[in-house]
Amino acid sequence: MSEQIHANKIAIVTGACGGIGRATAERLRNDGATVVGLDINPDVVTNLTGERLTGVVCDITDDAAMKKIIDETAAKYGSLDIIVANAGIFKSGEYIDALEDSWDLHLKINLTATQRFLKFSIPYLKEGTDASIIIIGSRNYAAPGPGASAYSVTKAGVTQLARVAALELAPFGVRVNVLHPDAVFDTEIWSDEALEKSAKRYNMTVQEYKTKNLLSTEITSPGVAALVSTVAGPVFSATTGAQIPIDGGNDRVI
Repeated sequence: MSEQIHANKIAIVTGACGGIGRATAERLRNDGATVVGLDINPDVVTNLTGERLTGVVCDITDDAAMKKIIDETAAKYGSLDIIVANAGIFKSGEYIDALEDSWDLHLKINLTATQRFLKFSIPYLKEGTDASIIIIGSRNYAAPGPGASAYSVTKAGVTQLARVAALELAPFGVRVNVLHPDAVFDTEIWSDEALEKSAKRYNMTVQEYKTKNLLSTEITSPGVAALVSTVAGPVFSATTGAQIPIDGGNDRVI
């Protein structure tokens, strides 16, 4: 077990069935928190089980459903101290002149649902202990690519939302920070076929593609989760409004 830096804290993580969300829920639990993980995928119930770890099925675009779970979590455990806004979608290859419904879907899930998550959680966080909001952004907010306009716009949007939230919530001692990972390949969306196709586009091997950053290192879900827990903890107690990359170093961002 890790050091119990979040002992007696209550946390909610969205998009928690797999990838960064699941790793984050498990890491926060290992660091002492009681964690509720939300996901539209019903597998979240079986993926997140054990002491101080619960998976709950929730469509985050359903305001009433999300508010109900937040209210019930705070009532059951007596507080809410950490929230991690991780849920989102990414559909590539959809250019600006051909986005159609995909634009609205990205806005609904990546941006609007994040704002609602904050809105419903803030009254409890204001009364929380060392309360912290972590938003999972993306390298794309600063270095977008063609075919990812809707995704990149929404990640820029949640970054701006976090900046404003940091200004508004500082008087209450609630910290708001954004983490910007590059692509994380240890998730279900990155099949072997998808990796090989993307690597070929860059004339790289799969391993070269997975480590195509300045430090030649792969970004992993557990690595992002460790940073989330650290930023939500006492080491970053004097940090709010920050944008923290975890991308191995990207020359377009730097």
